[in-house]
Amino acid sequence: QVQLVESGGGLVQPGASLTLSCAASASTADIDVMGWYRQAPGKQRELVASIRTGGTVTYAESVRGRFTLSGDLAKISNSLQMNSLKPEDTAVYYCHAERYSEYAERYFEYWGQGTLVTVSL
Repeated sequence: QVQLVESGGGLVQPGASLTLSCAASASTADIDVMGWYRQAPGKQRELVASIRTGGTVTYAESVRGRFTLSGDLAKISNSLQMNSLKPEDTAVYYCHAERYSEYAERYFEYWGQGTLVTVSL
């Protein structure tokens, strides 16, 4: 079982920067994908950024050029550097990881508890 622990959320003003971090608190696993989702009030959870085995990083169009995801899948850890934050970035951010089980022939997903990012004057 993979338990993800997030840190780094908080209240910042528009234009500021913030870094979110995520690490596994216990266990190890062959993680294939790791990244962040976010959910704003009244909206569906959406992908922010993810990194795959091999290093390919995917960003949501709304954060491309402002956010940078770096991670070490072998250590099950990553950090999301968020620059030029906007009020519309306000949301609960969830760390996410996936691994594929050849035995079960399916993906297993793991989620952190979420950390609140508020961008406001």
